[in-house]
Amino acid sequence: MKTAVVIGGGITGLSAMYYLQQLKHSLKINLKLILVEEKSLLGGKISTIKNDDFIMETGADSIVARKEGVSELISDLQLEDAMVNNATGKSFIYHQQKLLPIPDDTIFGIPMSKESLFSSELVSEEGKKEALKDLTTQNSSFTKDSSVGEFLEAFLGKELVQNQIAPVLSGVYSGKLNELTLATTLPYLLEYKNKYGSIIKGLGENKQKFQSGGNKKFASFKDGLSAIIDRLEEKITPDVEVLTEMKATKLARREDGGYVISFENHEEIETDYAVLSIPHNAAKSLLQSDELEHHFNQLEDSSLISVYLGFDIPDEQLPADGTGFIAPENSGLVCNACTWTSRKWTHTSKHHRLLLRLFYKNTDPDAFIYLNRLDEEELIRVALKDIEKSLGITGKPVTAEVTKWDHQMPKYHLKHRKTIEALDSAMSAEFPNVILAGCSYYGVGIADCIKNGRETAQKIIDSLTV
Repeated sequence: MKTAVVIGGGITGLSAMYYLQQLKHSLKINLKLILVEEKSLLGGKISTIKNDDFIMETGADSIVARKEGVSELISDLQLEDAMVNNATGKSFIYHQQKLLPIPDDTIFGIPMSKESLFSSELVSEEGKKEALKDLTTQNSSFTKDSSVGEFLEAFLGKELVQNQIAPVLSGVYSGKLNELTLATTLPYLLEYKNKYGSIIKGLGENKQKFQSGGNKKFASFKDGLSAIIDRLEEKITPDVEVLTEMKATKLARREDGGYVISFENHEEIETDYAVLSIPHNAAKSLLQSDELEHHFNQLEDSSLISVYLGFDIPDEQLPADGTGFIAPENSGLVCNACTWTSRKWTHTSKHHRLLLRLFYKNTDPDAFIYLNRLDEEELIRVALKDIEKSLGITGKPVTAEVTKWDHQMPKYHLKHRKTIEALDSAMSAEFPNVILAGCSYYGVGIADCIKNGRETAQKIIDSLTV
C-alpha cells in the first residue's frame, strides 16, 4: 500500500487531503493518508476568535465566492446554510485628511466607464483627461510579465493610478505596483487592452462578470471562517491519520525512491508521496538541498499586523453606506487600511456594536520594524490614534485583538512566475513525488488555496493510476 503525507494543516493542506480522500474512495485506491501539523490546531492563518459578542478573524475574513471550486466545496461540506455574504457599500480612500469614496462602477479602483472616471473626487480634471488616452492608445510592448503599475500608468496616467488604483491594488497584493506583474495580479487587463483597445472599455464590456451576485462577492460563515476548517477536519478524520504538534525537520530520499520524514518529537515516517503545504522558508529548511536553495531564495514574503477594536457604540456612527477605507502612503495615518467589520459582516457583532479592523503592512520597512517591536497595548494605542484621526472616534474599546504575521505573508514580485516554474522543474528532478503547495507559490486567497489543494491531490492520484 502506498502512503501520502501532507505536511501543513492550513487550508491548502486540508483541501489537498480532503480531495485525496474523495478520489481514493471514488477510484477505490489503496492509499494510506497522513496529515501532519506543527501546531496544536489545524487551520493555519484561518482562526476565528469570539470575544464579548464579537467575531474576529486572525487571517483572511472571507472567501472570494465566485472563484473556481469554492461553491462546490461549500456544497460538498454542507455549509450552504451557514454561509453569509458581505454587505455591500462604498469603500473610501483617506486622501488629504478626508474620507473620499472610491467611485461606483470600478474594479480595484479602475473605472469601468467614462462616467465612473469623471465622477471621482480623488482625481483632478487634468488627471481624468489624461486617463482618456486609454481609449486611443494601443499596446505594443506590455506582456503578462510586465509591471502592472507601469502598464496602468502608461494608459491611464499617473494621477489616477497613484490616487485611486494603487492604494487598492497595493493593499490587496501586499506590494508596490511597479514590483508586481500583470500575470500575478490582473492578467485579464492585458487581454482587454489588446482585444478592445482600452482597459476601461474592456472592463465595461465584461462588467457583468465582476458585478454578478449584486456585488456580494465574498463569503464567510455565521460562526466565522473556522467553520470551513472544522468541517474539513471532521470530514477527513475517519480515514486520515491526523498528527498535530509535530514539527518536521527533514525530508530525505530513500534508495527505493520513497522518502523518510524526520521530526523533532516523533518517530520517522516513511512515505511515497509528500505534499509540503508550508511557507517556502520552511520547505527549504525541510529539503536541505543546495540545488534548490537558489530558487527558494528568489521567493519573497512580507509581514502584517492586524488590530481589531470593538466599541460599545452603534456602528451607525460611521459614514453612511460605507464598509471601510484605505490609507495610501504619506496619508498621515500609520495604518494601511481599516475594515468596518460590523458593517461589512453583520454576523460579527451580535448587538450591532462597532467592530473595526486595522491593517499594518511592511510597505515602509523602517516604520514596520518600529511597529513590530511594540507590545499589544502599544499597538492598540497606535490603532486608536488612527481611528481618532480618520473617524473621530475617541471612546475606549471594550475588546481588542492583535495578530502578528511576521514574514509569513507571500509577496509576488516581477519574477515570481518564472521562479516558480524553475523551482517546479528542479523539484521534479531532485524530489519526484514531492509537491510544493500553498500561498507561497500559487495564489494568496483562500479560493486559490482550495484550488491548489484540489490540483495537488489530482497530481498524486494521476501518478498512482498511470
